Amino acid sequence: MGQCGITSSKTVLVFLNLIFWAAAGILCYIGAYVFITYDDYDHFFEDVYTLIPAVIIIAVGTLLFIIGLIGCCATIRESSCGLATFAAILLLVFVTECVVVVLGYIYRAKVEDEVNHSIQKVYNEYNGTNTDAPSRAIDYVQRQLHCCGIHNYSDWRNTRWFKESKNNSVPVSCCQPGISNCTGTLTRPADLYQEGCEALVVKKLKEIMMYVIWAALTFASIQMLGMLCACVVLCRRSHDPAYELLVTTNSYA
Repeated sequence: MGQCGITSSKTVLVFLNLIFWAAAGILCYIGAYVFITYDDYDHFFEDVYTLIPAVIIIAVGTLLFIIGLIGCCATIRESSCGLATFAAILLLVFVTECVVVVLGYIYRAKVEDEVNHSIQKVYNEYNGTNTDAPSRAIDYVQRQLHCCGIHNYSDWRNTRWFKESKNNSVPVSCCQPGISNCTGTLTRPADLYQEGCEALVVKKLKEIMMYVIWAALTFASIQMLGMLCACVVLCRRSHDPAYELLVTTNSYA
């Protein structure tokens, strides 16, 4: 009966190690996605420490690949030392992912204040040229999020670019798709996106942070199961003389 329980735990461990390898790739992908997306919105978000959860997620993903390798070797060779190391590293990663979840919630709560603080400055720096980074960022966000201005398209009236251009128009990135000959003129407001960008940028950045939080929570749960299985194998091995005898016999065979 004890042998069956150990075999079942070992089977689960091997399966979990395969999941860890898959999780390593998924976590690294999520971390990279956060970095790439942040690069598109970085002008609206000045606190670089917001990237800390993404950095930790990538580090955890890399570590999970190593953990899977250690776990497979320890399970196949039935090494007590290897399984103990496996369980200890899993505990460390589990704690790290709990930290990621906490940091994710902290920075997610700060997103709105950060965007509110920086978005007006970015719009004031707009000059309409492709070579200017803030201008490219605003045009990109307005096209991607289907928005115009901070709260709505009328916010452009207060920008330096609007006052200097004196053509009563907003950038063409405010034009709705499918509208032919749209020049951004305010005399045809129906051609423009009606929603402002501030709320949509906040929503997008909060969604990104939630990806990190849910990924950390999901894989932390899997790692807890891995720790439990490793502990079961270790405990039963140390308290089951028949299993120890079987392992010794197999080793000499």
